[in-house]
Amino acid sequence: MANESKAQLIIYNILNPLIKLFVKLGITPNMITTFGLLLNIVAAVIFILGAEQDDRSDMTYVGLGGVTILVAGLFDMMDGRLARIGNMQSSFGAFYDSVIDRYSELVMFLGICYYLISQDYFLSSLFAFVALIGSMMVSYTRSRAEGIGVDCSVGMMQRPARVVTIGASAMFCGIAYYLAGPFCFKTPESQIPLFETISIFTLPVTVVAILSNLTAFKRLNHVRKELEKREHA
Repeated sequence: MANESKAQLIIYNILNPLIKLFVKLGITPNMITTFGLLLNIVAAVIFILGAEQDDRSDMTYVGLGGVTILVAGLFDMMDGRLARIGNMQSSFGAFYDSVIDRYSELVMFLGICYYLISQDYFLSSLFAFVALIGSMMVSYTRSRAEGIGVDCSVGMMQRPARVVTIGASAMFCGIAYYLAGPFCFKTPESQIPLFETISIFTLPVTVVAILSNLTAFKRLNHVRKELEKREHA
C-alpha cells in the first residue's frame, strides 16, 4: 500500500504472523476482502437492530457496531498485505478490493444513517450522509486522477482514517454508556442538549464529514495544478 503511515506499519507488524498463517492455509486476498464486506454488513445490521430499540439512551448496539467496524477494518488492511506476502497480487485483485471497499463503506453508512434517523438524531444523520458523500468523493477523485496519470494520494481523511475514526468513536460511545450510563448536559435556559452520550459518536462523524470533503476538494485542486504543469511542459 502506497504512503503507509507509521501506525499502519506497526499494525502490519502485529498482523504479519496471522497473515503468514493465512498464506499457509491457502486463504486468498479476495476471500479476506469478501469477509471484510460481510463484517460491514453485520455492523450495519447491528445498527439497524439498535434503531428498533425503544430506549433511545441505550448505546449498546452503537458500541457493538463500532467494534465490528474496527474488526472489518483490520481485514481491509490485511488483504493487500496478504497479496504481497503470499505473492498473490493481481490486477483483478486490486480492482476487486477497490470495488468491495466502496460497498463496505456504503453499507456501513447505511446502518449508521438508519440508526440516527430512527432514533431522531436528524442533524447527526445529515452529517453522516455528508460523511458518506465525502468518503465516496475521496475515493472517486483518486480513481479518476490515476485514470489520467496523476498520482492523487494527498489529504488526511483516507479510508483507514475514516474507518478508525468512526469505528473507535462508536466503540467508545458504547463503553461510556456501559461504564457511566446515559448522560446529557443542557444549559439551564434551554432543553437542547449540549453534549450527551451519543455525541461521543456523532461528533467524530461530523469531523469525518468535514475533513473527507475537504480532502476531496484538496485532491481536486491538486489534480488541477498537476495538469496545468503538464500542459505548460
